[in-house]
Amino acid sequence: MLITISRQYGAGGSEVARLVAGALGWHVVDNELVEQVAARAGLPPEDVAEREERVPTFIERLARTLAAATPELFPAAGSGGTGSPLEEEDLVRITETVVAEIADRGRVVLVGRSAPAVLASRSDALNAKVVAPKAYRIEAAAKRLGVPVAKAAEILEDTDRMRGRYNQEYYHRDWNDPVNYHIVLNTAALGIDGTVGVIVARARALGW
Repeated sequence: MLITISRQYGAGGSEVARLVAGALGWHVVDNELVEQVAARAGLPPEDVAEREERVPTFIERLARTLAAATPELFPAAGSGGTGSPLEEEDLVRITETVVAEIADRGRVVLVGRSAPAVLASRSDALNAKVVAPKAYRIEAAAKRLGVPVAKAAEILEDTDRMRGRYNQEYYHRDWNDPVNYHIVLNTAALGIDGTVGVIVARARALGW
């Protein structure tokens, strides 16, 4: 039994996931998935790369953590190395492995990481997507990040574009197609609590 939460940037997906997990007494896995991959590579949690102002993609952050953990794979500038020890495809496979292992534990709410695609063969997953109108999301992002609205809009567009590309390139899925999810919920219309309530109610209806 697991729930995946896919989310448009600024729609409140991480908060929804946290509250759903709390209501069900499950474990939530969000950005700490990066730390789990880093730990596997031998990197202490405190050395996990910090977020940049523009909110780097998951792959970028994961690449930095692996670089810190295995410097021998990352030739220094001018050493004659390529400077690109791991292709994105390699990082995708690492991520898939960790996502699958987390899912096998059960009773987990997993945020993002193309989990609906990675776990497509599982029948015990409830895949939800959290969305909201762009203006709502931009305002929420600007407030949370403490940046001007224009900057928040730029971050939003960049992040959602990368999430869409990731799904299309590696899983041949349209990230915006509602058919790829069991339920699609609008936090601007339902509110965070309302969105959480729908997901929790469905999980309980499934006997979870």
